[in-house]
Amino acid sequence: MSPVLPLPVTTADRETCTATDVLRLVGEKWNVLILVVLRDGGPAGFNRLDRTVEGLSRRILTRTLRSLEADGLVSRSVTASHVEYALTDLGASLLPLVLAVGEWAVEHAPRIAAARAAYHSGLR
Repeated sequence: MSPVLPLPVTTADRETCTATDVLRLVGEKWNVLILVVLRDGGPAGFNRLDRTVEGLSRRILTRTLRSLEADGLVSRSVTASHVEYALTDLGASLLPLVLAVGEWAVEHAPRIAAARAAYHSGLR
């Protein structure tokens, strides 16, 4: 079932919409990538995650992991010598949906590019 917003849609409607909240979460630049890394590589310490994702600063990695943990998508376990992050069942359940959007994007990229080119050349 899809969420239904009353019309006209107010700022308050958008801000309290659960779907909007999740779309913001998956729209964050690094969130989905970290989830996929944890899915494909299994649980990982901070340093391994830092080495795995080029271009992601340690500060942003820390912020991203905290956000994903707060949302219940990633777990954090601490031992005497190590902190380890892992994908939770909730995080794993989100990935197929997000990856389906990615697959759709790859499949339709040529059509999107053609539509943009036509739009910008005035051939609408």
